[in-house]
Amino acid sequence: MIIIPARIGSSRFPNKVLADIGGVPMVIRTAMTVQDIDTVVIATDSQEVIDIAASHDIEAVMTSTSHQSGTDRIFEAAQKLKLDENEIIINVQGDEPFIESEVVQAIYDLTKKNAENKNILMNSCYKSITNPEADDPNIVKVVTDANDIALYFSRAKVPFPRDHHFDNYKGHLGIYGFSVRSLATFCALSPAPLEDIEKLEQLRALYHGYEVAMTEVETESFGIDTPEDLERALKHHRL
Repeated sequence: MIIIPARIGSSRFPNKVLADIGGVPMVIRTAMTVQDIDTVVIATDSQEVIDIAASHDIEAVMTSTSHQSGTDRIFEAAQKLKLDENEIIINVQGDEPFIESEVVQAIYDLTKKNAENKNILMNSCYKSITNPEADDPNIVKVVTDANDIALYFSRAKVPFPRDHHFDNYKGHLGIYGFSVRSLATFCALSPAPLEDIEKLEQLRALYHGYEVAMTEVETESFGIDTPEDLERALKHHRL
């Protein structure tokens, strides 16, 4: 199942999940992009989103307004939907209307592959980014081991090229795969100091000794955090 967290509040871009994307609200456009992969449910704190989803024949679940992260929101939705503990859940952000279905499928396949490995708490992906792109703190960088298990995530430029030019950075995409069981484990963990410093919830898993499996993907998509991001995306995709 694909669950899309859709919080209506946003300090930088109010009501952004309802922003118009070619005549369709952003969160609906995101759902339509991935609905051929698996069943899609929107987890929201807004009756307006519930109603709009219904008008597009997309299931939506009302969740608490107090969640601190999208992961907590999708866990509440999974509980309300009474999903089996072995069900695979892909968390696709509601501000990714241009995410390619191949990217989500890659994470789904990785999650299914790692479903019996209790050390792997999360599954995600990265794309290759350039040295200049790596300077942007809004693009999260990930460093992985030889098996593409994450060693660390940071908004800083890692690894730091002390002695020579380096142009093989890995930009993390905020799409995650869980089983319901591993999702419950993650949400039961206490927040980590590193998570608070970097404002990256995936560091909670690493801090508590779990693994985050990664896979490389090719994508032109990016999350939309501001009206300027939306304008850039619409120009890029000619919508």
